[in-house]
Amino acid sequence: MSSHNFQTLFFISHAFNNGFSVELINRDSEKSPFFQPNQNKYQNIINAARRSINRVNHFSKNVVKDAPQSTILPDGGEYLMTYSVGTPPFKLVGIADTGSDIAWLQCESCETCFNQTTPKFNPARSSTYNNIPCSSDQCQSVRGSTCDNKNNCEYTIRYGDGSHSEGDLSVDTLTFESTTGASVSFPKTVIGCGTDNTVSFKGRSSGVVGLGGGPMSFITQLGSSIGGKFSYCLPSSSLTSSSSNVTSKLNFGDAAIVSGTGVVSTPIITKNPKVFYFLTLESFSIGSKRLEFTSSSSTNVGGEGNIIIDSGTTLTLLPSDIYSNLVSEVAEVVKLERVDDPNNLFDLCYTLTSEEPEFPLITAHFEGADVVLHPISTFVQISDGIACFAFRSARDFPIFGNLAQQNLLVGYDLEAKKVSFKPTDCSKE
Repeated sequence: MSSHNFQTLFFISHAFNNGFSVELINRDSEKSPFFQPNQNKYQNIINAARRSINRVNHFSKNVVKDAPQSTILPDGGEYLMTYSVGTPPFKLVGIADTGSDIAWLQCESCETCFNQTTPKFNPARSSTYNNIPCSSDQCQSVRGSTCDNKNNCEYTIRYGDGSHSEGDLSVDTLTFESTTGASVSFPKTVIGCGTDNTVSFKGRSSGVVGLGGGPMSFITQLGSSIGGKFSYCLPSSSLTSSSSNVTSKLNFGDAAIVSGTGVVSTPIITKNPKVFYFLTLESFSIGSKRLEFTSSSSTNVGGEGNIIIDSGTTLTLLPSDIYSNLVSEVAEVVKLERVDDPNNLFDLCYTLTSEEPEFPLITAHFEGADVVLHPISTFVQISDGIACFAFRSARDFPIFGNLAQQNLLVGYDLEAKKVSFKPTDCSKE
C-alpha cells in the first residue's frame, strides 16, 4: 500500500454514506515492516505466541484500576495499518489494536525516543496541527491528562510492563487510503504526539492506532460518521506462512456491516476498563461434551462480560481450570501421538502423521452466538511434523485471540452494542 499515491481525497461527508476499507497487514507478511525474510517459517507463530503471553502478563489489578488509557502494551499487536497525519499528509505505519485507546505516534523533537527507522512526524510542518487547551472537554475526558506551562493538554499512557508514551494531546487531520485507491480524510482528530516514548517495538512503526472503546480512540471519535461500525476478516494463512502476501481489510461504516447467511451476534458488555470489548462466553463444546465457562481460579469469569475479544493477541487465553478441562477433553478426542513442545510454550502437542490430521471442531458458545472454530483456528504447526493446541492458561483476564478469529468476518457495532461473526473465506474478501 505504501507505493500508492493519494489519487482522490474523499472528505468525511463521503465516508458517512458509503463507508470505506483499508488494508490490514500481518506483521509477518512480506508487506510488513517487521518482515524477516530469512526467518524459519515456524518462527512466526512461536514469536506470536510469546507476544501473546507477554501481552496478557501485562495485566494487573492495579494497572487496570489506575491506568489513564490502556493497560497492556501493544507490542504484541499483530496487524499494522498505514495512514497519514497532517496537511500535507505524512505517511506512517501504526499498530491497529482493539486493546488500545488513543491513537498516538512518535513526534520529532522527542526527548526520549524508541528506535523508529522511518522519519518521525514533525507537527510544525502540518498546517492543520493544533494543541488542545487544558480547558477543553477533549482534555478533560482523558483520564490522567495534565497541563504544561503553556496551558496545553498533555497525555500519559503507562503500560503494565513499565513502558509508556507521553506528549501533547492535539488535533490534526488523519487520512486513510482506502482499498479502492481513493482516500478518506478526517479533520480535527485527537491524537497523541509522543515526545517521551519508551516501548519495546521498533522498526518502521510509529506508534499505535487505538481501535478500543475508550473516549479518545479512533473508533469513538469517528462515532456517527461510521455509524459506530468497524469490521475485519483475518485470513487463515497470515500467521502460519513465511511468505504470505495475503492481506486483510479493516472496514468502517457501511462497509463494515456484517449480514447474510450464518451471521450470529453477541452483546458487547460495558464495563471498566472501557478500552476493551467485553463479551460473555457461556461454554465450549467438543462434540456432545459441553464445558461451562465458570472458574474458581479467576474472579473475572463470573457473570456478564467475562472475556475480551482482541485483535492484538494471537492465542486464546483462559483461566487455568477452564483451560485444563478443555485440554483434557481435546486430548480425549485426538488420537494422535502426543509430544512435548521443544519451545515450552504449548502444553498439548501432537506428531502429525498425515496432511489432514483429525482435530475436532470446537464451538465457543457466546451469549446468543455459537461460533464454530475449525482446526486451522485452534491448532498451529510449530515445526515439521508437530502441531499444538493454540490456547493457553492465563492468570487473569480471558482473551479471545486473533487465531480463533481466523476466517470469520468480525463486525463491531458500537451503537447496537454487539459483535457479529460470519464464517468467511477471508483470503477472498
